[in-house]
Amino acid sequence: MADLSINAPREYEPTFGDYFQLLKPRVMSLVVFTALVGLLVAPVALHPFEAFCAILFIALGAGASGALNMWYDADIDSVMRRTSKRPVPSGRVEPGEALSIGVGLSGISVVMLALATNLMAAALLAFTIFFYAVVYTMWLKRWTPQNIVIGGAAGAFPPMIGWAAATGDISLPSILMFALTFMWTPPHFWALALFMRSDYDDAGVPMLTVTHGRPATRLHILVYTALLAPVPIALGLTEVGGPVTLILAVGLSTWFLKGATEIYRRDEAMAEADNYKVEKAFFRFSLYYLFVMFGALLVDALIRGIV
Repeated sequence: MADLSINAPREYEPTFGDYFQLLKPRVMSLVVFTALVGLLVAPVALHPFEAFCAILFIALGAGASGALNMWYDADIDSVMRRTSKRPVPSGRVEPGEALSIGVGLSGISVVMLALATNLMAAALLAFTIFFYAVVYTMWLKRWTPQNIVIGGAAGAFPPMIGWAAATGDISLPSILMFALTFMWTPPHFWALALFMRSDYDDAGVPMLTVTHGRPATRLHILVYTALLAPVPIALGLTEVGGPVTLILAVGLSTWFLKGATEIYRRDEAMAEADNYKVEKAFFRFSLYYLFVMFGALLVDALIRGIV
Protein backbone atom coordinates (compact mmCIF):
# COMPACT_ATOMS: atom_id res chain seq x y z
CA MET A 1 0.00 0.00 0.00
CA ALA A 2 1.19 3.51 -0.71
CA ASP A 3 3.10 5.43 1.95
CA LEU A 4 1.16 8.55 2.97
CA SER A 5 4.16 10.37 4.41
CA ILE A 6 5.73 13.36 2.70
CA ASN A 7 9.45 13.40 3.43
CA ALA A 8 10.64 16.21 1.20
CA PRO A 9 9.38 19.45 -0.29
CA ARG A 10 7.37 19.00 -3.44
CA GLU A 11 9.52 19.45 -6.56
CA TYR A 12 6.65 19.14 -9.03
CA GLU A 13 3.40 21.04 -9.01
CA PRO A 14 0.63 18.76 -10.28
CA THR A 15 -1.57 19.96 -13.12
CA PHE A 16 -5.27 19.47 -13.75
CA GLY A 17 -4.30 16.72 -16.19
CA ASP A 18 -2.44 14.84 -13.43
CA TYR A 19 -5.48 14.90 -11.18
CA PHE A 20 -7.73 13.90 -14.06
CA GLN A 21 -5.52 10.90 -14.77
CA LEU A 22 -6.16 9.76 -11.20
CA LEU A 23 -9.76 9.10 -12.21
CA LYS A 24 -8.74 6.57 -14.88
CA PRO A 25 -10.52 8.32 -17.78
CA ARG A 26 -10.18 5.36 -20.15
CA VAL A 27 -11.95 3.09 -17.69
CA MET A 28 -14.43 5.87 -16.95
CA SER A 29 -15.38 6.06 -20.62
CA LEU A 30 -16.50 2.44 -20.56
CA VAL A 31 -18.39 3.00 -17.32
CA VAL A 32 -20.16 6.07 -18.69
CA PHE A 33 -21.10 4.34 -21.93
CA THR A 34 -22.51 1.16 -20.37
CA ALA A 35 -24.33 3.15 -17.66
CA LEU A 36 -25.80 5.43 -20.33
CA VAL A 37 -27.04 2.42 -22.30
CA GLY A 38 -28.60 0.94 -19.17
CA LEU A 39 -30.37 4.24 -18.51
CA LEU A 40 -31.56 4.84 -22.08
CA VAL A 41 -32.92 1.36 -22.79
CA ALA A 42 -34.84 1.24 -19.50
CA PRO A 43 -38.66 1.34 -19.86
CA VAL A 44 -38.86 4.56 -17.81
CA ALA A 45 -37.64 7.77 -19.44
CA LEU A 46 -35.85 10.31 -17.26
CA HIS A 47 -35.95 14.03 -17.92
CA PRO A 48 -32.80 14.90 -19.95
CA PHE A 49 -31.38 16.97 -17.09
CA GLU A 50 -31.95 14.13 -14.61
CA ALA A 51 -30.32 11.71 -17.04
CA PHE A 52 -27.32 14.02 -17.44
CA CYS A 53 -26.94 14.33 -13.66
CA ALA A 54 -27.22 10.57 -13.21
CA ILE A 55 -24.45 9.86 -15.72
CA LEU A 56 -22.29 12.66 -14.30
CA PHE A 57 -22.47 11.26 -10.77
CA ILE A 58 -21.93 7.68 -11.94
CA ALA A 59 -18.82 8.93 -13.76
CA LEU A 60 -17.62 10.69 -10.60
CA GLY A 61 -18.15 7.46 -8.66
CA ALA A 62 -16.07 5.60 -11.23
CA GLY A 63 -13.38 8.27 -10.96
CA ALA A 64 -13.42 7.98 -7.17
CA SER A 65 -12.82 4.24 -7.47
CA GLY A 66 -9.90 4.89 -9.80
CA ALA A 67 -8.31 7.40 -7.42
CA LEU A 68 -8.63 5.02 -4.47
CA ASN A 69 -7.17 2.22 -6.55
CA MET A 70 -4.18 4.37 -7.57
CA TRP A 71 -3.62 5.43 -3.97
CA TYR A 72 -3.54 1.88 -2.61
CA ASP A 73 -1.75 0.26 -5.54
CA ALA A 74 1.06 2.81 -5.89
CA ASP A 75 3.62 0.23 -4.74
CA ILE A 76 2.49 -2.26 -7.40
CA ASP A 77 2.08 0.36 -10.10
CA SER A 78 5.63 1.65 -9.59
CA VAL A 79 7.20 -1.64 -10.72
CA MET A 80 4.90 -2.37 -13.66
CA ARG A 81 5.79 -0.88 -17.03
CA ARG A 82 2.14 -0.44 -17.94
CA THR A 83 1.37 1.62 -14.82
CA SER A 84 4.64 3.18 -13.67
CA LYS A 85 3.83 6.54 -15.26
CA ARG A 86 0.54 6.93 -13.38
CA PRO A 87 0.29 10.11 -11.27
CA VAL A 88 1.03 8.57 -7.85
CA PRO A 89 3.93 6.16 -8.60
CA SER A 90 5.55 8.77 -10.86
CA GLY A 91 5.43 11.29 -8.00
CA ARG A 92 3.24 13.83 -9.77
CA VAL A 93 0.45 13.46 -7.19
CA GLU A 94 0.97 12.72 -3.50
CA PRO A 95 -0.68 9.53 -2.15
CA GLY A 96 -2.59 11.52 0.46
CA GLU A 97 -4.05 13.72 -2.25
CA ALA A 98 -5.22 10.69 -4.22
CA LEU A 99 -6.87 9.28 -1.10
CA SER A 100 -8.60 12.57 -0.30
CA ILE A 101 -9.88 12.95 -3.85
CA GLY A 102 -11.12 9.36 -3.90
CA VAL A 103 -12.95 9.61 -0.59
CA GLY A 104 -14.36 13.05 -1.39
CA LEU A 105 -15.67 12.10 -4.81
CA SER A 106 -17.13 8.87 -3.42
CA GLY A 107 -19.27 10.77 -0.95
CA ILE A 108 -20.30 13.45 -3.42
CA SER A 109 -21.23 11.00 -6.17
CA VAL A 110 -23.35 8.73 -3.97
CA VAL A 111 -25.21 11.52 -2.19
CA MET A 112 -25.86 13.48 -5.35
CA LEU A 113 -27.01 10.41 -7.30
CA ALA A 114 -29.52 9.68 -4.51
CA LEU A 115 -30.82 13.25 -4.71
CA ALA A 116 -30.90 13.29 -8.51
CA THR A 117 -32.52 9.87 -8.99
CA ASN A 118 -33.27 7.37 -6.22
CA LEU A 119 -31.80 5.43 -3.31
CA MET A 120 -31.52 2.15 -5.25
CA ALA A 121 -29.17 3.67 -7.82
CA ALA A 122 -27.15 5.41 -5.08
CA ALA A 123 -26.87 2.20 -3.05
CA LEU A 124 -25.62 0.29 -6.10
CA LEU A 125 -23.06 3.02 -6.80
CA ALA A 126 -21.86 3.00 -3.18
CA PHE A 127 -21.50 -0.79 -3.27
CA THR A 128 -19.62 -0.63 -6.57
CA ILE A 129 -17.10 1.87 -5.19
CA PHE A 130 -16.64 -0.25 -2.05
CA PHE A 131 -16.30 -3.44 -4.06
CA TYR A 132 -13.66 -2.02 -6.41
CA ALA A 133 -11.65 -0.09 -3.82
CA VAL A 134 -11.81 -2.56 -0.93
CA VAL A 135 -12.84 -6.03 -2.08
CA TYR A 136 -10.91 -6.02 -5.37
CA THR A 137 -8.03 -3.57 -4.85
CA MET A 138 -7.18 -4.28 -1.21
CA TRP A 139 -7.97 -7.99 -1.11
CA LEU A 140 -8.62 -9.95 -4.29
CA LYS A 141 -5.95 -8.40 -6.49
CA ARG A 142 -3.12 -9.32 -4.14
CA TRP A 143 -4.35 -12.65 -2.78
CA THR A 144 -6.04 -14.80 -5.40
CA PRO A 145 -5.68 -15.64 -9.11
CA GLN A 146 -9.45 -15.26 -9.28
CA ASN A 147 -8.99 -11.51 -8.76
CA ILE A 148 -10.18 -10.64 -12.26
CA VAL A 149 -13.11 -13.07 -12.17
CA ILE A 150 -14.65 -11.85 -8.91
CA GLY A 151 -13.36 -8.30 -9.20
CA GLY A 152 -14.98 -8.00 -12.61
CA ALA A 153 -18.27 -7.39 -10.82
CA ALA A 154 -17.17 -3.83 -10.08
CA GLY A 155 -16.94 -3.00 -13.76
CA ALA A 156 -20.20 -4.82 -14.51
CA PHE A 157 -22.45 -2.75 -12.22
CA PRO A 158 -22.66 0.54 -14.24
CA PRO A 159 -25.41 -0.55 -16.67
CA MET A 160 -27.36 -1.87 -13.71
CA ILE A 161 -26.89 1.48 -11.95
CA GLY A 162 -28.06 3.34 -15.05
CA TRP A 163 -31.13 1.10 -15.27
CA ALA A 164 -31.87 1.61 -11.56
CA ALA A 165 -31.49 5.39 -11.94
CA ALA A 166 -34.35 5.31 -14.43
CA THR A 167 -36.57 2.61 -12.93
CA GLY A 168 -35.63 2.40 -9.26
CA ASP A 169 -35.34 -1.38 -9.47
CA ILE A 170 -33.33 -4.34 -10.77
CA SER A 171 -34.80 -6.63 -13.41
CA LEU A 172 -33.74 -9.33 -15.89
CA PRO A 173 -32.41 -7.01 -18.63
CA SER A 174 -30.20 -5.14 -16.17
CA ILE A 175 -28.97 -8.43 -14.71
CA LEU A 176 -28.06 -9.66 -18.21
CA MET A 177 -26.25 -6.38 -18.98
CA PHE A 178 -24.32 -6.95 -15.75
CA ALA A 179 -23.60 -10.55 -16.80
CA LEU A 180 -22.38 -9.45 -20.23
CA THR A 181 -19.65 -7.25 -18.75
CA PHE A 182 -18.92 -9.67 -15.91
CA MET A 183 -18.30 -12.64 -18.21
CA TRP A 184 -16.38 -10.50 -20.71
CA THR A 185 -13.87 -9.25 -18.14
CA PRO A 186 -11.80 -12.45 -17.51
CA PRO A 187 -10.92 -13.28 -21.15
CA HIS A 188 -10.27 -9.60 -21.83
CA PHE A 189 -7.76 -9.18 -19.00
CA TRP A 190 -6.23 -12.66 -19.25
CA ALA A 191 -5.41 -11.96 -22.90
CA LEU A 192 -3.59 -8.83 -21.71
CA ALA A 193 -1.82 -10.85 -19.01
CA LEU A 194 -0.49 -13.32 -21.59
CA PHE A 195 1.70 -10.69 -23.24
CA MET A 196 2.27 -8.57 -20.09
CA ARG A 197 3.11 -11.40 -17.70
CA SER A 198 6.49 -10.00 -16.64
CA ASP A 199 4.73 -6.97 -15.17
CA TYR A 200 2.65 -9.14 -12.86
CA ASP A 201 5.67 -11.28 -11.98
CA ASP A 202 7.69 -8.20 -11.02
CA ALA A 203 4.84 -6.75 -8.95
CA GLY A 204 4.00 -10.02 -7.21
CA VAL A 205 0.38 -9.88 -8.37
CA PRO A 206 -1.11 -13.42 -8.42
CA MET A 207 -2.54 -13.17 -11.92
CA LEU A 208 -3.53 -16.53 -13.40
CA THR A 209 -0.55 -16.43 -15.77
CA VAL A 210 1.75 -16.24 -12.75
CA THR A 211 0.09 -18.79 -10.45
CA HIS A 212 -1.07 -21.39 -12.98
CA GLY A 213 0.97 -20.64 -16.09
CA ARG A 214 0.08 -19.54 -19.57
CA PRO A 215 -1.31 -22.88 -20.86
CA ALA A 216 -3.89 -22.87 -18.04
CA THR A 217 -4.67 -19.23 -18.78
CA ARG A 218 -5.30 -20.06 -22.42
CA LEU A 219 -7.76 -22.76 -21.38
CA HIS A 220 -9.52 -20.37 -19.00
CA ILE A 221 -9.86 -17.79 -21.79
CA LEU A 222 -11.57 -20.38 -23.97
CA VAL A 223 -13.91 -21.54 -21.21
CA TYR A 224 -15.00 -18.05 -20.18
CA THR A 225 -15.45 -16.95 -23.78
CA ALA A 226 -17.72 -19.96 -24.33
CA LEU A 227 -19.68 -19.06 -21.19
CA LEU A 228 -19.96 -15.47 -22.38
CA ALA A 229 -21.40 -16.32 -25.82
CA PRO A 230 -25.01 -17.08 -24.73
CA VAL A 231 -25.33 -13.93 -22.61
CA PRO A 232 -25.72 -11.29 -25.36
CA ILE A 233 -28.05 -13.67 -27.23
CA ALA A 234 -30.24 -13.94 -24.14
CA LEU A 235 -30.11 -10.16 -23.78
CA GLY A 236 -31.22 -9.79 -27.37
CA LEU A 237 -34.31 -11.88 -26.60
CA THR A 238 -35.46 -9.59 -23.77
CA GLU A 239 -37.57 -6.47 -24.17
CA VAL A 240 -34.47 -4.28 -24.53
CA GLY A 241 -33.03 -6.40 -27.34
CA GLY A 242 -34.01 -6.85 -30.95
CA PRO A 243 -32.76 -7.99 -34.35
CA VAL A 244 -29.60 -5.85 -34.33
CA THR A 245 -28.54 -7.12 -30.91
CA LEU A 246 -29.29 -10.73 -31.87
CA ILE A 247 -27.44 -10.61 -35.18
CA LEU A 248 -24.38 -8.96 -33.67
CA ALA A 249 -24.49 -11.24 -30.62
CA VAL A 250 -24.29 -14.32 -32.81
CA GLY A 251 -21.71 -12.90 -35.20
CA LEU A 252 -19.35 -11.26 -32.71
CA SER A 253 -19.56 -14.06 -30.16
CA THR A 254 -18.73 -16.60 -32.86
CA TRP A 255 -15.73 -14.52 -33.89
CA PHE A 256 -14.71 -14.03 -30.26
CA LEU A 257 -14.93 -17.77 -29.64
CA LYS A 258 -12.89 -18.42 -32.77
CA GLY A 259 -10.16 -16.15 -31.42
CA ALA A 260 -10.21 -17.84 -28.01
CA THR A 261 -9.90 -21.24 -29.69
CA GLU A 262 -6.90 -20.03 -31.67
CA ILE A 263 -5.28 -18.74 -28.48
CA TYR A 264 -5.90 -22.08 -26.76
CA ARG A 265 -4.21 -24.00 -29.58
CA ARG A 266 -1.05 -21.91 -29.43
CA ASP A 267 1.97 -22.69 -27.27
CA GLU A 268 4.52 -20.24 -25.93
CA ALA A 269 7.01 -20.90 -28.70
CA MET A 270 4.43 -19.90 -31.31
CA ALA A 271 3.36 -16.86 -29.31
CA GLU A 272 6.88 -15.61 -28.71
CA ALA A 273 7.81 -16.17 -32.36
CA ASP A 274 5.22 -13.64 -33.56
CA ASN A 275 5.39 -11.40 -30.45
CA TYR A 276 1.94 -12.51 -29.21
CA LYS A 277 0.26 -11.18 -32.32
CA VAL A 278 -2.87 -13.32 -31.90
CA GLU A 279 -3.23 -12.53 -28.20
CA LYS A 280 -2.89 -8.80 -28.83
CA ALA A 281 -5.46 -8.94 -31.63
CA PHE A 282 -7.87 -10.82 -29.35
CA PHE A 283 -7.39 -8.20 -26.64
CA ARG A 284 -8.13 -5.34 -29.07
CA PHE A 285 -11.16 -7.14 -30.45
CA SER A 286 -12.49 -7.66 -26.92
CA LEU A 287 -12.64 -3.87 -26.47
CA TYR A 288 -14.71 -3.45 -29.62
CA TYR A 289 -16.88 -6.42 -28.68
CA LEU A 290 -18.27 -4.84 -25.53
CA PHE A 291 -18.79 -1.39 -27.02
CA VAL A 292 -20.53 -2.82 -30.09
CA MET A 293 -22.83 -5.08 -28.07
CA PHE A 294 -23.98 -2.22 -25.85
CA GLY A 295 -24.25 0.01 -28.90
CA ALA A 296 -26.52 -2.58 -30.51
CA LEU A 297 -28.93 -2.21 -27.60
CA LEU A 298 -29.13 1.52 -28.32
CA VAL A 299 -29.80 0.88 -32.00
CA ASP A 300 -32.61 -1.53 -31.16
CA ALA A 301 -34.01 1.03 -28.72
CA LEU A 302 -33.97 3.65 -31.49
CA ILE A 303 -35.75 1.25 -33.81
CA ARG A 304 -38.46 0.74 -31.21
CA GLY A 305 -38.78 4.48 -30.76
CA ILE A 306 -37.75 4.40 -27.08
CA VAL A 307 -34.89 6.87 -27.37
